[in-house]
Amino acid sequence: MIGELALLDANGGLQAGIVLWIAGVFLLAGGIKGIVGVGLPTVAIVLLAPTLGLPAAIALLTIPTLVTNIWQALAGGGAATTFRRIWPFLAAAALTVWIGAGALTRVNLSYLTALLGLVLITYSTISMLGLRFALAPGRERVVGIAAGLVNGVVTGMTGSFVMPGVIYLQSLGLTRTQLIQALGMLFSSSSVTLSLALADRGIMTASLGIGSLIGLLPALVGVALGQRLRNRLPEAVFRRAFFGALFAAGALILVRSVV
Repeated sequence: MIGELALLDANGGLQAGIVLWIAGVFLLAGGIKGIVGVGLPTVAIVLLAPTLGLPAAIALLTIPTLVTNIWQALAGGGAATTFRRIWPFLAAAALTVWIGAGALTRVNLSYLTALLGLVLITYSTISMLGLRFALAPGRERVVGIAAGLVNGVVTGMTGSFVMPGVIYLQSLGLTRTQLIQALGMLFSSSSVTLSLALADRGIMTASLGIGSLIGLLPALVGVALGQRLRNRLPEAVFRRAFFGALFAAGALILVRSVV
């Protein structure tokens, strides 16, 4: 099965080196999320996909992404108000994850990897340029459903939760707390659907489920450490460095997938 041999040794046990690699990746990804509020699944995909393959990397991020983003979605109070405003977008995004995940067993993985590179380049470019879009209140629902449908397909195909959903949520004029909650809701709801879709297609194997669980504690530790570091680091500088590195990673992934 996809990803099984990468995680198991000849005796059927998890390889120590792979376990340490998974733990280290999620510790780093959680730390970045703790500092800037986003980035855990994105960083994890960037680091895990080249070493374990895209389907296995997507499977591994489901549990850490789900748990850390439930935490984020409920933080700050007033989460119910945020949910009522964006639920059509969330429902659309969760629904089409299932469709996108079908591509992992039907489409050449080099094409999907190239798509991941393009998504990372686009997201990091928009973020570095500080581009912000604004939606008229009367168009929020229609645009939100459309953005959610596309976001779900891209999530299922690449494991990246960010495009165009993050751009849509930023266009709503939410407060910082509401935006963080909304992002947590998007990532956690999509993670649930993604894990079910991967299991249905035989991609979420028992070993990958264990590997994803192994990544949970380092991710939580990383988030906690990142939150403690947030007030000690120049966040604007860190964000520029992070998105610059993300752009470079996306470009490298794109080039490697087409060469």
